[in-house]
Amino acid sequence: MHTGRLEAFSDGVLAIAITVMVLELRPPDGDDWHALLHSTGLGLLTYILSFVYIGIYWSNHHHLFQLVEHVDGAVLWANLHLLFWLSLYPFTTAWLDESRIAEVPTIVYGINLLGAALAYYVLQLVVERTPSGQRTKEALGNDLKGKLSPVLYVTGILLALWEPVVGLVPMVVVAAMWLVPDRRVERFLAGERGEGSGA
Repeated sequence: MHTGRLEAFSDGVLAIAITVMVLELRPPDGDDWHALLHSTGLGLLTYILSFVYIGIYWSNHHHLFQLVEHVDGAVLWANLHLLFWLSLYPFTTAWLDESRIAEVPTIVYGINLLGAALAYYVLQLVVERTPSGQRTKEALGNDLKGKLSPVLYVTGILLALWEPVVGLVPMVVVAAMWLVPDRRVERFLAGERGEGSGA
């Protein structure tokens, strides 16, 4: 099976998740900066963090499927597993905001982030078992950021048991780390095109 329907469905789910999250934002109680900061500020910050995460997954998902020509049932289910965790972002983001970053919502948010990271890793492993798998392994290489992210999520979850706001710090660090453009797939595909044109 070609990847078109999988990619289109995934794009739709992520677009809906972002839309649901932004609909959770409440307008400020007043019309000045103080009202924005005190009645909407935290909600805006948690929205931005989750928006960045969804953007990172969308970008990485797009790059991953540039390497894949065909998918099978295992890839479809692994992709649905990832979409399950990503579709929970509006819920865990809203709870984190409404609780004013309380302990349990922060831990649940961290578990949501960890679940999505592990699901993406599983998807990557399943893709690597397809006929395009060797290209995927070559393009992604060591994937240090992918291995470091779950460690930081677990660190954040454990820190949230002590102080929830401090627990968010490693989660923000992961988002910042992935905001640095990842050029592995682009370089790999450019290299392939270069080799092809030289033949």
